[in-house]
Amino acid sequence: MNKWLKTILFLAGSALLTRFIPFSSLFRNLDTMIHEFGHALVTLLLSGKVLRIELYANHSGVTYSAIQAGGKAILVSLAGYPLASLFSLLLFYLYAKGRHQWGLVLATGVALIMLLLYVRGGFGVLWLSGFIVLNVAMLVFWKKVSKYYYLLLAFLTLEESVTGTLYLLSLSIISPDRAGDASNLARLTPLPAVVWTLLFFGLSLLCAKWALGFFFKDAKGEVSKVNS
Repeated sequence: MNKWLKTILFLAGSALLTRFIPFSSLFRNLDTMIHEFGHALVTLLLSGKVLRIELYANHSGVTYSAIQAGGKAILVSLAGYPLASLFSLLLFYLYAKGRHQWGLVLATGVALIMLLLYVRGGFGVLWLSGFIVLNVAMLVFWKKVSKYYYLLLAFLTLEESVTGTLYLLSLSIISPDRAGDASNLARLTPLPAVVWTLLFFGLSLLCAKWALGFFFKDAKGEVSKVNS
């Protein structure tokens, strides 16, 4: 079977099956957290100022920042979706290397930074606090189940990175002014929103293909160990 078709079918199946896992919707906010952190991180790297970050229960978020207009503003708007896709890839890479604890520590560190410095009140504070507490519990007290918890986070983040850009693509076609980061980039550059969403979607699929490659490679390794 073609690897791209296999990737798409596996993502579709995974997205359907994970809907039946209790409270899985809450963990999908990890993708949103990384997305908004991407905007904040690039803002800081370009000597801008992050004013605040808001996370919402519907898996959306907003980063308010002060940055010089022009190229820097483009890079900040560009950062969210690619970083979220790359983070999902990193989670699967660490899993394949047997370092899932590192992934949990990294996600917890990002959540802690956002909680202490940028998120103020509302759903964001509650979600970040609960996420941090649960991750620490997995790392310290529930080590035996932490691997399966990590895989849940990895798959949910991977799904959201793809479906989020696919939804953005539909918005950029139907209502270009409401396509979030793509709309901002369209205002800042000569390219229309649909071109930017196609780039985001293409990168998310590429990262998904590589991520699943790491997952299946690790699964084959486990089978070989059992058979040997």
